[in-house]
Amino acid sequence: LDAWQQIHGGHLEPRGWGIVTGKPLELHGCPGRETATARGGQFVLRQTVRDANQFGLSINNLSGLKVVVQGFGNAGYNFAHLIQRDSVIIVAVSDSRGGIYNAQGLNIAAVKQFKDATGSVVNFPGAQNITTDDLLLLDCDVLVPAAKESVITDRNAENVKAKIILELANGPVTLQADSILAKKGVFILPDILANAGGVTVSYYEWVQNNGGDKWTPDEIDRKLEYTMHNSTCEVLKTAREYGVDNRKGAYIVAIRRLAETIRLRGQHKLHSVYCC
Repeated sequence: LDAWQQIHGGHLEPRGWGIVTGKPLELHGCPGRETATARGGQFVLRQTVRDANQFGLSINNLSGLKVVVQGFGNAGYNFAHLIQRDSVIIVAVSDSRGGIYNAQGLNIAAVKQFKDATGSVVNFPGAQNITTDDLLLLDCDVLVPAAKESVITDRNAENVKAKIILELANGPVTLQADSILAKKGVFILPDILANAGGVTVSYYEWVQNNGGDKWTPDEIDRKLEYTMHNSTCEVLKTAREYGVDNRKGAYIVAIRRLAETIRLRGQHKLHSVYCC
């Protein structure tokens, strides 16, 4: 934002601040942006569990689900912190130095305090230290890769025991692993859907800036919940309709929206873009 102002000169009016999102609240930012990726993932998982019987998932509700979170940065920590309020059991988390495991569940707030004091979750009292590789293969209901890309590959996918994988990171499952997991019946909630909460709230910030408006945290939360729930339903329904996995279902939704927009605008000369 500063660079743009230096290049173009002068001070931007509030309506022009939408050229950059993720700004501090004091600079026309949007409340909830810091936790938006995690919150969006929570809403996606809630809706999936709500409709689990439609997908052959033997899950009745969130309460008591065993969840593993790989990554304890902004997305991973906030997701673990938020989803624990839904009475799930966070059995394992990890950061760049390693992971910790407790079959009875971890107190995420206490783990965060420990990490802030020591620099890592490793050696958290009452938990067993494990490697990140072992963490990905734990027996659990939901596995949440929330750090790096390509952590689940053709080398470890066969040994993944989770019923659901929620991709909070970008590209944590490789294409080769996708095929293996599909054959095993693992239900993947793809990153294009599961971690879209962050960019959605960035969009809300842009809308507010353009309109010279400010929404309350509750308004933003309601809008995000509505968007993520509807998007989840549309993606999962489309995947079933076409007999494909959820990742392809999400791509079909995206391309179909683009194709319909082009059609409605009368740009038929671009038909090759969406017909190929």
